[in-house]
Amino acid sequence: MANKEILLVAEVVSNEKGIAKDELFGAIEQALESATAKRYQHAVDIKVRIDKATGDYDTVRRWLVIDPDAPIEPSETDDQKYGEAESETDSMYCPHTTLTLDAARENNPDIEIGDYVEEPIESVEFGRIAAQTAKQVIIQKVREAERQKIYAQYKDRVGELITGVVKRTDRKGIYLDLGGNAEAFVPRFEMIPREAVRMGDRLRGYLKSVRPESRGPQIFISRTAPELLVELFKLEVPEASEGVIEILGAARDPGVRAKLAVRSNDPRLDAVGACVGMRGSRVQAVSGELGGERVDIILWDETPAQYVINALSPAEIEAIVVDEDAHSMDVAVSEDSLSVAIGRGGQNVRLASQLTGWDLNVMDQVQANDKQQTEANQLMTVFMEKLDVDEDVASVLVAEGFTSIDEIAYVPMNELVQIEDFDQDTVEELRNRARDALLIDAITSEEKLEDAQPAQDLLDLEGMQPDLALRLAAAGIKTAEDLAECGVDEVLEIEDLELNQELAGKLIMKAREPWFAEQND
Repeated sequence: MANKEILLVAEVVSNEKGIAKDELFGAIEQALESATAKRYQHAVDIKVRIDKATGDYDTVRRWLVIDPDAPIEPSETDDQKYGEAESETDSMYCPHTTLTLDAARENNPDIEIGDYVEEPIESVEFGRIAAQTAKQVIIQKVREAERQKIYAQYKDRVGELITGVVKRTDRKGIYLDLGGNAEAFVPRFEMIPREAVRMGDRLRGYLKSVRPESRGPQIFISRTAPELLVELFKLEVPEASEGVIEILGAARDPGVRAKLAVRSNDPRLDAVGACVGMRGSRVQAVSGELGGERVDIILWDETPAQYVINALSPAEIEAIVVDEDAHSMDVAVSEDSLSVAIGRGGQNVRLASQLTGWDLNVMDQVQANDKQQTEANQLMTVFMEKLDVDEDVASVLVAEGFTSIDEIAYVPMNELVQIEDFDQDTVEELRNRARDALLIDAITSEEKLEDAQPAQDLLDLEGMQPDLALRLAAAGIKTAEDLAECGVDEVLEIEDLELNQELAGKLIMKAREPWFAEQND
């Protein structure tokens, strides 16, 4: 049956929407098959083939050739279409869509299992009903093709700067028109607080993810990500985009303040000056793009303490005590610089901590001295009790920088002998006492573990290990109920407990599950 209208529809839609003609012909064939199948009371297999050159199309009814005795597990689709069968054979065989091999070979001896027996039938006209069905199928195909096209275009651009025009806003966020039928979404939590955005404004954002969702935005953009700050400086500072200047970190309080760590690979080039620009032109351009966000350019340093000093500028640092085990630093500043170092609402020290990766405790010199003296007194008490020495010997050990019994027990002999007030006999005695103290502590710890008997319900908690349960029981947490009543911080404070915050939280929530079950009942 000739139908030039089919060719016209395929031509127009293909040109307007950029969809391959083969996909459109497939959609029209599907529409015609659906219209033809409606003539029958039972489910039938209809196949329509369109001649893409003339628009003619033929229609056949098909039966799949099967072996009814083959042990084939019925699919979910078969179950839904034909209902639950009494046997495997019944679930595979349907007289309206299948033929047994013996029946099929009566007319065609060469046919095999898996082939189709086809019977030409009258084609339906490409009229109103078929056209409406084809229209719906084509619209769906067009939408799917457009989504796939957009996904393919942007999926490899994650991590780049994206510019779009504000299309609309709502309580969920901002929708940006990227051109080419592509739309991006800036969620509310990824927007700069209190930023005034109007229809038609051009916005830049950091492309965080591209997801092939069935509906809604696929391209998700952030205006608050630290990476946006980095990419904007690479755009404004040619030396950064060329790699002469490296940007090694960024921290932001979106819309208010940010810190950027940089270093120069060319000793003749000032990294901070290059990022600031002549009369601040470069940093002001970035600041303007981010709603007036104030940006501090920090010189990166390989020495952590110096890096922290740079990050806390313009505060003047008087002393720093580094605790590598806790990955923290106590920073002492003058009383006049304390408010500057901390910043409004702790903003400056918070950003410096995010930038450097160290936990920073900022205090004035008086507070630092008091804390240092308190810690020294605590250490002296420990040394006096564990090593059975007087206050003078303990104070010498603290003054020389010893912070634990382990250090005294295993530090090389020549280092201890070099201490002015110690001779070789004194050093040997101190080392022996330190090792005895460690042995006593180890024995006491093992005895506590042996005496601790965790309850079975604690051992049975999902994620619980026997050693961990023993440690908890030694600390007085012997049942799941005991654990449920604890907070994460309480559990993490237990000594010698190898447990991170995430696992501690999960175990506590597992222990609390009976509480929630009682509430639901």
